[in-house]
Amino acid sequence: MKRVNIHDAKTNLSRYLAELRPGEALVVCNRNEPVAELRSLRKKGVRKPRIGTAKGEFVVPDSFFEPLPDEILKAFSGK
Repeated sequence: MKRVNIHDAKTNLSRYLAELRPGEALVVCNRNEPVAELRSLRKKGVRKPRIGTAKGEFVVPDSFFEPLPDEILKAFSGK
């Protein structure tokens, strides 16, 4: 647990926050008396998509690859 006075915390807050590790705390003091405590938040793990998990659940029909009707193409161009 790191303790810093308010003036030092204001001056170097970005650096102190970058140094915090999960579970660690930064205690902010006013004239060496603790007044606040900052804790780092745990980062959520980023899940990578698993390719092929829906295999066999649906079929893309051949009509999907046909050109769109003129009505729909005009709607996309704002006409």
